[in-house]
Amino acid sequence: MVNWNNLNPFSRRETYSVGEITGYKVLTLATWLLSVVSSVYYTLEKPHVGHHNGHRIWEQNDLHVSAFTMNSIIASIFWVTLFVLQFGYITRLFSSNTETTHAASSVGSHFIVNNLLHFGFVWLFVRSRFAWAEVLLIINFVNLSALYFRHNTYPRFIHAPVVSGPLAWTFVAIYWNGAIMVPKQDTLVLRILANVFIWSILAYGSFFLAIYNDYTMGLSLSVLSAAIGVAQFQRQIVAFQWIFAFIIMGLLFLGTLGVAVPVWTGRELKWKTRAPAADAERAPLLNDE
Repeated sequence: MVNWNNLNPFSRRETYSVGEITGYKVLTLATWLLSVVSSVYYTLEKPHVGHHNGHRIWEQNDLHVSAFTMNSIIASIFWVTLFVLQFGYITRLFSSNTETTHAASSVGSHFIVNNLLHFGFVWLFVRSRFAWAEVLLIINFVNLSALYFRHNTYPRFIHAPVVSGPLAWTFVAIYWNGAIMVPKQDTLVLRILANVFIWSILAYGSFFLAIYNDYTMGLSLSVLSAAIGVAQFQRQIVAFQWIFAFIIMGLLFLGTLGVAVPVWTGRELKWKTRAPAADAERAPLLNDE
């Protein structure tokens, strides 16, 4: 009989054939380069759209000011760091250690899809096709959420660059791009809604900190909240949005430290129960077995 689990590229398996690992190496590296090159290119250059030019990534951010506009420097640092960590993940696919290679291959399909969707989002975003860009963000959010809940016990060198980092960005980017997509940003109703929705970043991050002890998610969302806070402060000093963003950043950062320090020092949180402790390299989350 046909083993459907082996045919499903998103299934979790313990072993992979030499051909499958080779395929992951080629596709992962190729799509990652596509993601990096497109992001860097459209950060520096405008796209050519017919007889008119589009806008660079951060030009769009500055031209379409909203309650979720980000500081380009902080957001760029986040992405440069993420790309570097992702390259570190890719090198694990070429490891001589079979266990490491198989663990890296297990998340390969989702990561490849993430890279393609990120490229598509960037391509659409710089051309001001925000509605379609939002569709790709939502699809990627589903893709990365499925990855998270099915593969949340891998070491940090896999989890942070492939799972939590991209998922944190995609969650915030849905608000960022969605706010740009909505006209008439300065209406009272939209400002109130933005003041409410920004707290979902805290709720989302707190969920992963409390349930999974995932300090990588907490740190990622904290940095992105800082990017929103700085931009909102520069935009309008007398406003609630930047105050809320900085409060969220601070709470998530404190929560991140509260989870990370016990893991790094080998002292688990007393109110959590878990399997016997693993080494810190393999213990980014609560349920790390």
